[in-house]
Amino acid sequence: MALLNAQIRKDVTEALADIANPVTFKVFTQKFECQYCKETRELIEEVAELSDKVSVEVYDFEADKALADSLGIDKVPGVAVVGQKDYGIRMFGIPSGYEFGSLIESIKLVSEGESGLSADTKQMVAELKQPATIQVFITPT
Repeated sequence: MALLNAQIRKDVTEALADIANPVTFKVFTQKFECQYCKETRELIEEVAELSDKVSVEVYDFEADKALADSLGIDKVPGVAVVGQKDYGIRMFGIPSGYEFGSLIESIKLVSEGESGLSADTKQMVAELKQPATIQVFITPT
């Protein structure tokens, strides 16, 4: 059964119609799927069906531990959004409610290879002397 209704499918198709470069979702779940693992995988697969430039690779969190570690996936469901390079965009849990918009926006940003940050912000980030991790915590709406 589809998770996205006809109107959302239409909206997402339009939003992704002009993305420039391919984007791959690397979805991590596990053999005994966790809470929301199945739904997250299915949702990502449905989104990918709406653009020929979006693909999905599904991995087992335990069997593919080395890959999960290399991508910084330390919990499931975990999704790495990767384009021509890996910009470090990760999502954990199901991207539902307002977070669904963030999922679609992540595709567009990764495809363009552009962060959307202002020149001043990019300059400030370039001046950082050590690695920084930014985490945004949200709850489903």
